[in-house]
Amino acid sequence: MLLAASSLSLVRLCGPLAMAAATTSRVRLRATSRHWRNVHSRVFGLTPTQITLSEAASAFAHKEIEPFAASWDKNHHFPVDVLRSAGQLGFGSMFVPEEKGGVGATRADAAVVFETLARADISVTAYLTIHNMNCGLLAKFGSEALCEQYLPDLASLEALSSYCLTEPGSGSDAASLRTTARVDGDDLVIDGAKTFISGAGSADFYFVMARTDASVSKAKGITCILVPKDAAGLSFGKTEEKMGWNAQPTRAVSFDGVRVPVTNVVGEFGQGFPIAMTALDGGRINIAACSVGGASFCLDYAREYMDSREQFGAPVGSFQYNQFRFAEMATDVHASRLCVRAAANALDEGSSTATRDAAMAKLFATERCYDVANRALQCLGGYGYLREYPVERYVRDLRVHTILEGTNEVMRQIISKRM
Repeated sequence: MLLAASSLSLVRLCGPLAMAAATTSRVRLRATSRHWRNVHSRVFGLTPTQITLSEAASAFAHKEIEPFAASWDKNHHFPVDVLRSAGQLGFGSMFVPEEKGGVGATRADAAVVFETLARADISVTAYLTIHNMNCGLLAKFGSEALCEQYLPDLASLEALSSYCLTEPGSGSDAASLRTTARVDGDDLVIDGAKTFISGAGSADFYFVMARTDASVSKAKGITCILVPKDAAGLSFGKTEEKMGWNAQPTRAVSFDGVRVPVTNVVGEFGQGFPIAMTALDGGRINIAACSVGGASFCLDYAREYMDSREQFGAPVGSFQYNQFRFAEMATDVHASRLCVRAAANALDEGSSTATRDAAMAKLFATERCYDVANRALQCLGGYGYLREYPVERYVRDLRVHTILEGTNEVMRQIISKRM
């Protein structure tokens, strides 16, 4: 089974991690501090599998992601080779059942992995969560033939994927999308445009939500369709210049008479909107977990910096105001983590409150964790504003988390309707 093989591979990657040290009078710190080893030691209730996954994800991030993350951000580089290495460890098939060649992880398991990886780089980890979501959708709703044809390469990250829901005229009101797909013989012909698509242009496959029936209510006439990159009529807009998430491309995707076989429908005709909402529940938990990982790193980095820097004859971290500030930041990270874990467990259990809990986790964690990162930057003073120090990158990457996967204003609506 892939799970057993992956676990053995993951364990081999784990090992003692180097302590960071100050290398100049500026108190230069590395991301690979003692906190990498103990990233989840403050959290109760982890299963042995989750501990193994956490340690393995930490070791992989330390070796393959952390040393290069700043360069990827600066050069807007999408590290496809690193993603494929992650795929060899099972990190591309977290939500694919073992019998279909995946890891068969729970949402709670995946939250541990994504939090840990996000400590090294939020942008790459966020793309990885999207790809895992797509693989999970295909494994759950795709036909046996469709899974046999496409899932092996996707689950191993030999092939990359993008999720195409948002359009220029439909963001929060996702059901109002205008991309259409009409049946023509054995084919579907797709016309329309999607925007803000992560991985677009680099991905090999696109999970597209399109309207296939205009005669029914807008939410009921949507179908999920798998579109390969080489389909005639598929094109991409310019790579967007973003505030953050620079280690993954974001582009518009256009469909001009794109033909794919009717057999590329994921699920049933008209099932696309429920599939999209199912994806978003998990996506909100995933992005919240990434927020916790980023904030956790920023908290640890700022704490080490302030314990090492002296002013007025004493370490800055010894001042009572800063001790209180760190106490508040640590509480926010811990509470966010618990909120994410609770939502993940609710989704795993099929709880009737899962949608509400996912919205709560997304709302609370993305806002509190962005604030933690911003306060961490303040702790570094002028150095925090420099690109050579990592915290400013985390601040930029975390900012978008209150917008995507449903804005936090929409999260408040979802929660209020389900109270």
